[in-house]
Amino acid sequence: MANKFKKYFITGTFAILPLAATIFILNWLFNVADDLAVDFVALITGRRIKGLGVLSILILVFLTGLFTANVLGRTLLNYSEAMITRVPVAGVIYRTVKQIIEAFSTEKSAFQRVVMLEYPRKGIYVLAFVTGISEGFLEQGAGGGEPLVNVFLPTTPNPTSGFLLLVPEKELIPVDITVEEGIKLIISGGVITPQSVNHKNKVTETIC
Repeated sequence: MANKFKKYFITGTFAILPLAATIFILNWLFNVADDLAVDFVALITGRRIKGLGVLSILILVFLTGLFTANVLGRTLLNYSEAMITRVPVAGVIYRTVKQIIEAFSTEKSAFQRVVMLEYPRKGIYVLAFVTGISEGFLEQGAGGGEPLVNVFLPTTPNPTSGFLLLVPEKELIPVDITVEEGIKLIISGGVITPQSVNHKNKVTETIC
């Protein structure tokens, strides 16, 4: 009984940590933005109005996007990134977070295409993303035969965690959906069906 309790407790801890961390960071960001906005408005109007944090964050994100859309803004942003990455601890955190965000960004996604493969056993299929081709010691470690494909297998509903699988190309099943549709399908746990699939089903029903 004690071992089962320990097992379930550890499993529950790892399951709830990503959600708890997300809520903590968003709550901290809201409180910081809200305090700054309240103090700024109080200096002008003399009144302290709570709840301005969300509006402040939206305005800040919009202005940042507007600023970095031009050459001067991008130059300053690249210079700031170069400065941050030189800081020992902050640089590692910044690069890691940026790589994760870019991996799931539709504009700079590291995912090349959506595939299916049989995992963890025959007869069970999972949705995954191809990220590249295995080269060097990875290919040599597999015997140097058929080239291996780097496949990222995300988890549901948190696609930022998952597994790196090295799979022969012949074992991958192509899926005719976009990377964005694949991410939505995984995050929703299969609730949100890709529009391309819905469109094909409607066309099939119409023909029949």
